[in-house]
Amino acid sequence: MVGFLIRLAIGMFGLWMAQAIVPGMQIQGAFTLALAAVLLGLANALVRPLLVILTFPITLLTLGFFLLVVNAAMLGLVAAMLDGFTISGFWSALFGAIVVSVVTWAASAWIGPSGRFELLVVERRGD
Repeated sequence: MVGFLIRLAIGMFGLWMAQAIVPGMQIQGAFTLALAAVLLGLANALVRPLLVILTFPITLLTLGFFLLVVNAAMLGLVAAMLDGFTISGFWSALFGAIVVSVVTWAASAWIGPSGRFELLVVERRGD
């Protein structure tokens, strides 16, 4: 449960950063931000894998860059579901998805599978 809450907070932080940086992306209120983070997690877990499979040929042709469009579509889907979350167009969704992805990736790199802060320490021993 703690791991879920930490990942939810990371997702909320990523969405908050995106709406602060990307023009045309607005989230009104903390409740909408939390709900958007939950819905984005669900969309990425349930809908995104199907879209990745369906768009595999074009993803291969674009050397993986089409996955950015799939991520933007997930963000747009969440915005369409919530009244307090608006995205003004494709470019706002694309740049917002990039910001959310980078922020959540960077923050999640420090969180282990159990939801705790983990740091790998390499210790050299003398011969």
